[in-house]
Amino acid sequence: MQLETYISDLLYRYECVIVPGFGAFLTQAVSAKVDSETNAFYPPKKIISFNEQLQHNDGLLANYIAEIEKTPYETAVKKIAKTTAFLKSHLAEGSPLSFKNIGDISLNSTGKISFEPSYHLNYLTDAFGLSQFVSPSVSRTVYKAEIEAIEKVIPLTISPEKRRARPYLKYAAVAIIALSLGGLAVSNYYVNQIESHNVLAQEEANTQIANKIQEATFIIDNPLPTVTFNVAKQSGNFHIVAGAFRVEENCNKKLRELQDKGYSARKIGTNKYGLHQVVYSSYNTRAEAQKALFKIRENHNSAAWLLAKKLN
Repeated sequence: MQLETYISDLLYRYECVIVPGFGAFLTQAVSAKVDSETNAFYPPKKIISFNEQLQHNDGLLANYIAEIEKTPYETAVKKIAKTTAFLKSHLAEGSPLSFKNIGDISLNSTGKISFEPSYHLNYLTDAFGLSQFVSPSVSRTVYKAEIEAIEKVIPLTISPEKRRARPYLKYAAVAIIALSLGGLAVSNYYVNQIESHNVLAQEEANTQIANKIQEATFIIDNPLPTVTFNVAKQSGNFHIVAGAFRVEENCNKKLRELQDKGYSARKIGTNKYGLHQVVYSSYNTRAEAQKALFKIRENHNSAAWLLAKKLN
């Protein structure tokens, strides 16, 4: 079974791909960057890491293998278990594991798993077609020294212009100022008169409008139709379970806590053991539910789990 090929396919679409009983390959998007020393430009990409603590089967890998190989889900689970047993024995013997376009896994001196990611493939689909490149640095010539040398050779001097006194200009200026002040006073007088007239006209118009409104009778021949709001109801057969409680009051307490944190939480009744179940939310597809489950485990509750059940 080409396990590394299936993992590689899923890393394009998901941030976490768990190999049951072995560990999880995680991706994290990083922004583009520039190396100032080498002038190299690197596009945005996904960095791959490995977490051996995440070994619980979330169904993602098994469902994908079952779909590709056209086999039952249980058969795919058994194939994964057989492959992981071989990988673990290989590691125990001290031989490193190489996953093509993903990375290499080996045991260090303390017996812990060490992962070295591969950089041959960029799993960030938004950066498809982009590759790193090196651009020559831009050199700028500074001409400050040359300009200072030219200023020393050809100094710029400004000499004030000499004018002959013209006394008649003084009287002309006084006359212009006097005429301007007189014109300004006349202009202000007419503006005030116009504004007073406009205020009186506006008051009269408002009085007429008020009288017409009091005499008017409003008849609505076509009333507005009744507006009906349809509130969306949660649906879906895949539920992320937050907990199951013997006492219903504890279930209600957990429900209020999740709703206060912004989750679309609800109660889905009791299970076959008589426990009251409360879920974070419900989803129509397994892929949506698994993606939300990973975020909830990472940010809120590591014990949350996925329930596939059709509710009445």
